Amino acid sequence: MTVRLRPLTDENRAELEALELAPGQDRFVNRVSEALAEAADEPGGRAIQFGLYDDDTPVGFVMISDEVDGPGYIAHYLWKLLVDARCQRRGYGTAALDLVADYFRARPGVEVMWTSAGEGAGSPIPFYERYGFVRTGDIVFDGEVLLRLDLRYL
Repeated sequence: MTVRLRPLTDENRAELEALELAPGQDRFVNRVSEALAEAADEPGGRAIQFGLYDDDTPVGFVMISDEVDGPGYIAHYLWKLLVDARCQRRGYGTAALDLVADYFRARPGVEVMWTSAGEGAGSPIPFYERYGFVRTGDIVFDGEVLLRLDLRYL
């Protein structure tokens, strides 16, 4: 498996928008087209979007905020992580987290990566906790649990 992030472009947008969620996941993550619309509606989040590829096959989508405009946003934040329903439980989600953590770790002075997720059956929170994220006790955005990953100890 050769997994890497490729920037979203006009050339790969349609294949990334074709990625599918597994049943019930729409409670926790948007489809790619909805994530792109959300980013356009929230320019202060300064979204950066990537396709997650295994060789030349799109297997997922990642959206992050690195630097942000204003206190309503979280810097160094994993905003969206979607792995295509047909590709789940094959290590792609963990590989995506590795790549995003590497991206942020390469930024001068960045020691923490953040994400958030809703609670309930099928929540991605246990996945993030297995990776090393910890709950902060804060609730953000639309009632999501804020999670923190210390990049110094990965």
